Amino acid sequence: MEWLASNLPHATASLNSLATVLLVIGLVMVKRGNLKAHRNVMITCFAVSGLFLALYLLHKVALFQTTGSPNRRFPTDVSSAARTVYFTILGTHLLLALTVPPLAIAAIVQGLKDNREKHRKIVRFAFPIWLYVSITGVVVYYMLYWAYPVA
Repeated sequence: MEWLASNLPHATASLNSLATVLLVIGLVMVKRGNLKAHRNVMITCFAVSGLFLALYLLHKVALFQTTGSPNRRFPTDVSSAARTVYFTILGTHLLLALTVPPLAIAAIVQGLKDNREKHRKIVRFAFPIWLYVSITGVVVYYMLYWAYPVA
């Protein structure tokens, strides 16, 4: 469990990075009119995000079993500006992350049904939220594990 607690954050950050790239590629594909590639890329992105979520939850369990807490603490001995930035990003990331699965599922269902009007209406909100959550997930990881690591 200790190995999982130590190493899963790196894997989940990599998956978040991959999801970000796939989201952008999916957008480019649909803008170019390549709907088949768009569909395939977005389904892959959803699968990558699903794998991320499974590993993220596994990390929480492993961390709890090894430390007694499901969360890694942000250091208290850093500037208040750094803490404010971190917790602002984390808070918005967490709140918006809750909306991604239902929005993504709704968008995918409408897309697969070829109901383009409903798909577009959902994606108008879902895409920027999903992109923001993917990017800020990597930012939170960077701040917690690289910029301000706990000794």
